[in-house]
Amino acid sequence: MNQSMWMRGVAAGLLMISAAAGWAGAEVLVKEGESVAFLGDSITQQGASSQVGYVRLVANGLEQAGVKIAVIPAGISGHKSNQMLARLEKDVLSKKPAWMTLSCGVNDVWHGERGVPLEQYKSNITAIVDQCQAAGVKVMILTATMIGEDQANPNNQKLIEYNDFLRSLAKERGLAMADLNEAMQAAIKNRPEGTKGNYLTTDGVHMAPRGNAMMAKGVLAAFGVDEATVNAAAEKWQDIPNAVTLQHKLSMSTREYERLAAIAAEKNMSVQQFIDAELTPHTKKLLEQATPAPADSPAGEAK
Repeated sequence: MNQSMWMRGVAAGLLMISAAAGWAGAEVLVKEGESVAFLGDSITQQGASSQVGYVRLVANGLEQAGVKIAVIPAGISGHKSNQMLARLEKDVLSKKPAWMTLSCGVNDVWHGERGVPLEQYKSNITAIVDQCQAAGVKVMILTATMIGEDQANPNNQKLIEYNDFLRSLAKERGLAMADLNEAMQAAIKNRPEGTKGNYLTTDGVHMAPRGNAMMAKGVLAAFGVDEATVNAAAEKWQDIPNAVTLQHKLSMSTREYERLAAIAAEKNMSVQQFIDAELTPHTKKLLEQATPAPADSPAGEAK
């Protein structure tokens, strides 16, 4: 395995997924030309709208395994299990996919009083699976990731029961499963020393490049793509251009971003702190140099 910071950061979590998926020598479950629907919330919506989102990376990884799929994006920001159930026919079943991945639970917990209580969540998710199976659509369950990169907080503690139900349902129904929550916890616990700020997400919930890669690798492993192919695909993902846009609107490849992160870590800074510290004085200097000449100076002549 490539030992770059990016690869090391998710390796611990992926060991959890690969063990559960039986990574070594597994048959790829999805077949050439099949369509896969990705049902979820904003994490899935963003995962399909960006070339470095987890949905697009899954399709890329499968293609590198020799299986080209058609992606059916079905993520809507803010949606919970009740809303996903309500639109299942329109957004998924009517399109007749061979497979559907289900990513649901973050908003059911995160939205508090506007969320979905556990027993109703169980009922909604079971109904989603029942309707998919009745329509001949194979289901892969993704455990809900995290609500803040701190497993001890109340939301993540509440999420435990929701994910335990998903694991139980997947086992009971014989469904494919990517345990992304367990992988995320392990990745955060084993992140490189000195890392500042969020590690897998941009805001504690929505995925940064590392988080998207972790999710994609987990789904690919659960689909049965072998470890060598997944790692080779992940190495190529790092060079997808314009993968990261910082607050200063700087775009770069993931590989370039990781090099920048390493430099920042040496100075005990987050990437954003480093950019602020380095760019601010240079920007002020450029502005000073670009100050318009006084009105009595010849036009275009430097003072």
